[in-house]
Amino acid sequence: MRKMIWLYLSSFGIMFAVLSWMQESGIFSTDIGALKGVAALVSGTTLYFIIPRFID
Repeated sequence: MRKMIWLYLSSFGIMFAVLSWMQESGIFSTDIGALKGVAALVSGTTLYFIIPRFID
């Protein structure tokens, strides 16, 4: 259970950082606001279901 929570939070954090980088580099608009968190949640959930298959 702890590993599952850790992997999910890590996936969210990674995607939030990637989206922040994309925002800083001008790929995304700086007016995205709270939608960046929602996008990080959706893409982080996708990342969570893809990556752990390769870890174990």
